[in-house]
Amino acid sequence: MEYHRTHDPYCVRDLLGHKSIQSTELYVTIERTIFQQTSDDKFTVKVANTLDEAVKLLEVGFEYVCDYNEAKIFRKRK
Repeated sequence: MEYHRTHDPYCVRDLLGHKSIQSTELYVTIERTIFQQTSDDKFTVKVANTLDEAVKLLEVGFEYVCDYNEAKIFRKRK
């Protein structure tokens, strides 16, 4: 899940406490395989127009996607 969130195998390595990136690559490969099989994931999408709204969305597990005009778009898996 960490790899899916960050796309950084070194971050995952540090999180899992692996000394070798090869050990971590096993988990990254598994995550990639699972994600490809479930590419039809459904998301709840929210828009934040203020900093306070953005903070509240992040606090409840939404992830930032992009900016659109003056708003910030967030999503969370259902």
